[in-house]
Amino acid sequence: MDIIEIPIALIDEDTDQPRYQFDEEALQELMKSIEEIGLLSPIKVRTTANNRYKIIYGNRRYKASKMLGKPTMSCIVSTVTDEMEIYLEQIAENLTREGFSPIEEAEAFHKLMNDAKFSSSIKYLSSKLGKPESYIKNKCDLLKFGNSVKKLIVSGTEIRKDKLTEDQLLPIKDLAIEHRDPLALIIARDEMPVSDVKKIAKMFKDKEISESTKGKLLYKSGNELVETWSVFQNNRAERAKPAPAKAPTKVQKAEKASTAIDTPLAEHNGLSLPSSPSQQDETATITTMAMAPIQIKLQQLLSVVQAPSTSDLQSEASKLDDSDKDKFLSDVSTLVEHLEKQLDEWKKVRELALSK
Repeated sequence: MDIIEIPIALIDEDTDQPRYQFDEEALQELMKSIEEIGLLSPIKVRTTANNRYKIIYGNRRYKASKMLGKPTMSCIVSTVTDEMEIYLEQIAENLTREGFSPIEEAEAFHKLMNDAKFSSSIKYLSSKLGKPESYIKNKCDLLKFGNSVKKLIVSGTEIRKDKLTEDQLLPIKDLAIEHRDPLALIIARDEMPVSDVKKIAKMFKDKEISESTKGKLLYKSGNELVETWSVFQNNRAERAKPAPAKAPTKVQKAEKASTAIDTPLAEHNGLSLPSSPSQQDETATITTMAMAPIQIKLQQLLSVVQAPSTSDLQSEASKLDDSDKDKFLSDVSTLVEHLEKQLDEWKKVRELALSK
């Protein structure tokens, strides 16, 4: 193809081209290069109405030359008029250039497959662009995320603070939207490696963990989420170990009876009880780690302090030997004193919570 000099005043940018993000620092470097050694390669244009030209590729070189006040530019004039061929050529050219972002790629692929003007298939794009179908699909999956996440996505695999790579996002792309975007922001903030992201994704895909518990986990840091996953996995592994069959002891029978008594209390407090001991243990572990420290203290206290039967206590007290009475009375006085202090403190906590 012939290369001709065309006045810059006659050249227009293509506002529909795939690439629209231009790094200002990189543009300044390109300007300096053109000023020192000239334009190394021409841009490609096509003819339009009124004897004007529209850029097919070379927008950065055009911008830099225009900012330098160059009167003309070296151009290759294309005779292609098919919009599909032009758009594919623009994508192919930008794929070889530095700075073509994953989101720009994704939007370009999505446009070719969904815009009525093109209506291409992923198989057709794969053959024309020389990219695997999985490559195109993974890029399009990035469009599932919200704008606050999209603007953090960068090319490459380097983990950087407040930036996201495609490899970091793909493990969580199929999570519910209320979990997906918040987790992505945690991953960016805490510079989480892909291996840790995969662990967290497995935890949020686990159907045995309730939605309310998953919501509480979103308040944790990246490291805390990985620790929670580790505890969850260890507990599951311990439960999977076969245990020798034993006859229930008196203590086990008492614990079973205590669980039966505590169940109505849990239901009264709005807790969803798992249907099996395995699920109950896993849910308890995750829920406890998601609770605030004062909530954990309260649950521990509730599990210890039970409402006794007055008649039973009085009956048992009447059976005490005289030799044990002094020690017993001293212990009761200490217990009452401790309980009164606890009661005063928890009343203050209740008043504080009600006032907020």
